[in-house]
Amino acid sequence: MPDDAERIVGRQLDAYNAKDIDAFAACWHNDARIFAHPDMLLAEGIEAIRARHLLRFQEPDLFGKLLSRISIGNLVVDHELVTRNFPEGLGEVEVIAIYEIVEGRIRTAWFKQSENRLKGQA
Repeated sequence: MPDDAERIVGRQLDAYNAKDIDAFAACWHNDARIFAHPDMLLAEGIEAIRARHLLRFQEPDLFGKLLSRISIGNLVVDHELVTRNFPEGLGEVEVIAIYEIVEGRIRTAWFKQSENRLKGQA
């Protein structure tokens, strides 16, 4: 199961980096939920998740660099450095993502992120 769970999360990250909304959405359950850790609901249901990411995919420099991945059972934890186009300029944010895989797709995800850092800032 961990290999399958990691493979699903890997496909999701690849689709995110390719800005392929259909491949990205295919990794998520129709009733999936995304939270800012621990419990602030950011999106519920595949349509809300698609809409949220269609906006994000408009950022020309968007890219999630995987720093590490671990899994136990159906939970996968990624540590990523995500390049973003913030209103203030090009920057990055460090993210810990926790994914719960159920029936071969992501059912729930929790994200904890650092403060935004503009490129060139320490």
